[in-house]
Amino acid sequence: MKQQRELGNTGLMFKAIGLGAMPLSISGRPDEAQAFAVIEAFVADGGNFIDTANVYSLDDNDIGHNERLIRQALDQLGVRDKVMVATKGGLRRPGGAWVVDGDPDWLRQSCEHSLQALQTDCISLYQLHAIDPKVDFRRSLETLVALKEEGNILHLGLSNVSPEQLEQALEFTVIASVQNRCNLFDRRDFHNGLIDFCRARRITYIPYSPVGGHHGHVRLGQEPLLQQLAAKYQASPHRIALAWLLHKGRHILPIPGASRIASIRDSLQAMDLNLSAEDIAALDRLAEQ
Repeated sequence: MKQQRELGNTGLMFKAIGLGAMPLSISGRPDEAQAFAVIEAFVADGGNFIDTANVYSLDDNDIGHNERLIRQALDQLGVRDKVMVATKGGLRRPGGAWVVDGDPDWLRQSCEHSLQALQTDCISLYQLHAIDPKVDFRRSLETLVALKEEGNILHLGLSNVSPEQLEQALEFTVIASVQNRCNLFDRRDFHNGLIDFCRARRITYIPYSPVGGHHGHVRLGQEPLLQQLAAKYQASPHRIALAWLLHKGRHILPIPGASRIASIRDSLQAMDLNLSAEDIAALDRLAEQ
């Protein structure tokens, strides 16, 4: 069952590779037709978990762009009930900057706007995008729990958190998922115990930038070991890196970004790639160099 992942302890099952939809809406984004085509290719190949956020946009004037795009694409394909759309709140985009805002009023407003953008009565997975150091973490959590109790949110997740912050949150409420940056060259959450802690508590760990973003993607292509393994398995270095993550735990659900059909199709094939124990160990050593 390498191809399936459960969301937390919810019983909801998803393909082990999701779609990080951010590249479809930020600076340098493709036109709408190409964005729709990427989502269509993802769904056609069996993908059923899409990650977004209200701030995946050009700036504050464009808030909700990614959510609206995804909703329109899924409506057009007639698969809204077959794909989970996970979104986030807790940031702003003044002038295109990324600014944390965990104020309870802004979180509530953000959630309400996301409900409208997605045209839904309840968001299946709503994630706190980042913890605001200017706001008591408990106040942010209280707002999200209230929104859940009101029926606006089904499950809660956190993003960009430390093990200590996750433990603090768990004392207050159930957390279904944690979304942090993690890839072959950024292994902080392996070292600090967060990934193991999530496994023990049945929390889904969602690595974003699972191939390292644009710069990481370039580095993967230039790394001799990745080139060797790509030749051995007849797969891209990108796919090798995703397969490595999938081998690290049944609770790990990577969400590679894509703005091209070929990229998301290649990512989804990582689910079928079984790396040998020897090659996984070699990749482990590479990451430590």
